[in-house]
Amino acid sequence: MFSIIQKWLSFVRFSHTIFALPFALAAMAVAARDHRGWPGWRTFGLILAAMVCARTCAMAFNRIVDRKFDARNPRTAGRHLPAGQISLAEAVALMAGSAIGLVAASYFLNPVCFYLSPVALIVICFYSLTKRFTDYTHFYLGIALALAPVGAWLAVKGTNVSILEIFQMLTLAIAVVFWLVGFDIIYALQDYEFDRKAGLHSLVVAWGPKNALTAAFLAHMLMCGFLAVFGLLCRFRIAFMIGWLIILVCLLLEHWIARRRSLNWINVAFFRLNAVVSAVFCVVTVAEVVFQGGFRVLR
Repeated sequence: MFSIIQKWLSFVRFSHTIFALPFALAAMAVAARDHRGWPGWRTFGLILAAMVCARTCAMAFNRIVDRKFDARNPRTAGRHLPAGQISLAEAVALMAGSAIGLVAASYFLNPVCFYLSPVALIVICFYSLTKRFTDYTHFYLGIALALAPVGAWLAVKGTNVSILEIFQMLTLAIAVVFWLVGFDIIYALQDYEFDRKAGLHSLVVAWGPKNALTAAFLAHMLMCGFLAVFGLLCRFRIAFMIGWLIILVCLLLEHWIARRRSLNWINVAFFRLNAVVSAVFCVVTVAEVVFQGGFRVLR
């Protein structure tokens, strides 16, 4: 049983959920601050379920539509579909079940989440097709990931969102987009030669590794800038500033690794450091909300 569970978790890279989930939880906390306090375990559970289902659907779709490319790429030839560990029918069933799970969770959250859930499904799955026709595929993936905090915010507030909250929500979403663009470019370095020969698009292929890394660095600096603006809009103080500095150091270290180390270190830069970035952001954001007395009501 454990091996089966491990196989399916590995198929959708469940561990990478840590990238988007902390931003969603942080957005939930900020949205709840001026609402009715902590949104409660029911809302928290539904947000968590929607997040997991959305990401599982997107990853399953990605593995399905990319299976022929994965089979030709030495780095990905051992993935479950090319290796025959999971059948195409099983992958499609997982994708369909996850899509239904997202819509169901959204239904029980509020009407606006329910009505927007099909749009979210289209956006998060569409990314997997963009590498076939645009060099800016990283931005599409960034938009898909940025739906996590937006969705969590709407899950708490519904349509009762103020102008200030719209600016807060969009600022955080833009920060997430630039964060993703930066580390996805670094991750794409691994497949530079294969993508170029296979006719797949990315900024690494279009601009070359050196110029693409410069673009990734600029994207991460913009991310830090938007995070600082988000903190100002939310009236955050010391805890958030400390977290912001930790995030900045992590991003600088990530780019040092990407430029100075071999490709074997890409996973360190990609997974561990970015996991720290998202986790630190969540912790300091929730801490600021708690310090400001934002969780007044537990229901």
